[in-house]
Amino acid sequence: MTTIDRFAVLLSLISVLGAALIAGLVFENMAHLEDEFAYIWQSKVIAGGDLTLPSPEFSSSFLVPFVVDYQGQRFGKYPLGWPVTLSLGERFGLRDWVNPILAGIAVWLNYRLGKRLFNEKIGLLASALLVSSPLFLMHAGSLLSHLWGLVLGTAFTLFWIDTLDKDEEQWEWLKAAAAGLCLGVLGLTRPLTMIAFVIPFGIHGLGSMIRGTRRQREKIMLVGGIILCLLPLHFVWQRVLTGSFTTNPYTLWWPYDKVGFGPGYGVTELGHSLLQGWRNTKHSLRAGFGDMFGWGKLSWIFLPFGLFAARKSRGTPLFLGILISLVGLYTAYWVGSWLYGPRYYFEALPGLAILSAVGVFWLAGWPIENGLQGINQIGWRRTRRGLIAGLTAVLIFVNLYFYIPARMQGLKGLYTIERSDLLVFTSPEAHALTPALVIVHTDPWMSYGSLLELESPALDSPFIFAWSIGPRTDQALADHYSEARNIYHYYPEVEPAKLYTHPVLGY
Repeated sequence: MTTIDRFAVLLSLISVLGAALIAGLVFENMAHLEDEFAYIWQSKVIAGGDLTLPSPEFSSSFLVPFVVDYQGQRFGKYPLGWPVTLSLGERFGLRDWVNPILAGIAVWLNYRLGKRLFNEKIGLLASALLVSSPLFLMHAGSLLSHLWGLVLGTAFTLFWIDTLDKDEEQWEWLKAAAAGLCLGVLGLTRPLTMIAFVIPFGIHGLGSMIRGTRRQREKIMLVGGIILCLLPLHFVWQRVLTGSFTTNPYTLWWPYDKVGFGPGYGVTELGHSLLQGWRNTKHSLRAGFGDMFGWGKLSWIFLPFGLFAARKSRGTPLFLGILISLVGLYTAYWVGSWLYGPRYYFEALPGLAILSAVGVFWLAGWPIENGLQGINQIGWRRTRRGLIAGLTAVLIFVNLYFYIPARMQGLKGLYTIERSDLLVFTSPEAHALTPALVIVHTDPWMSYGSLLELESPALDSPFIFAWSIGPRTDQALADHYSEARNIYHYYPEVEPAKLYTHPVLGY
């Protein structure tokens, strides 16, 4: 292991620590987005050995965002890839560390990829850019699936390049199998993102099938065969949940939640359109200007130079292809992404970090690959190395000192969900109240949703929480549970520290 390798390991460890700090200090190790609530619910169910649970009585009162009740069964709408991964954390009491650990793996893989395509110093700078990326840190601290998708996509890219570059190597067949496994699992996690990878890599693989050696063709066929073996599991999962191989659980929550254009796609009467898709895309990309590296519109400053310098690299068309495919495919989805940055394009971030690092090295005149120097031939003064290094350092400092703190502060207590919401149910006195059903009287779902952190999917935890949907339903619910549980009413916007044994008139 070289000195640079050791620095890369250190960056990986820093990313784990940084992600854990953001998860704890910013997001308080809680769900905030509807997606996260569903992922947590699914992971808990899977950790218990099930895919679905019987729908509870009064299922509307026991709402969990993006968890569907259908034909007497309750299940999450999301594909299995991320909930299964998250369930490992649930099983061992390490849920809050799953994404931070994946962050460390992602940084190391990005270093290895940069080193593989260029050199270890470019790999190290690319990893530093990734570690300091606000977009990366937001997702590393969240409970969303995108970081798992990034790890799978980056690992696939690295294994794919090794698979095609090296014949008669000791581990060549194992790397080919790992490439197929990574892309197949990505398909079971984020299917549309997987298709975005298939497009550029499929073109690249087709060219290699035509021009490559017999061994390369065999390895490509192995990659494709493993992918084709894994993808049917997605449709089997849909069959188990819905009774149909082709019914997408997304549409059981919102019938219009589909990829495409025209009536029935999206929330408007006329459906999703190319114009709306373009507007969403522009908005998402604008969010990406700042969140990519925290330099505002300057986040893209080194990328054009990196594209030029690396124009002959075998990795450049793949990195560009991933980004273009992600942007193009998600244009067909009716909603954009900007609250947590342009998260639909998140898996393209490692390639952008590597190309930006190449741009820095090329501008500074440092070696890029195989002894190729930067722009010495242009005749810049020798001081440009200091200028480019200084500019890069200043930009990273501005991001770390100004942009990231402000961006993360804006996410703290998102949707008014905070861990302090749980205090009344986690105090030493609360145990004496259990087992209890708490009917939560609130209009916004968030005040009710934050309490789901304390509830088991099977509704067998000490506290279970119901969202008040009307006096008659609330009374019927209370009557149903009155023999097994104490009944309380909770008014979080009015009396956040008090429980009532009967509904309060006027609240």
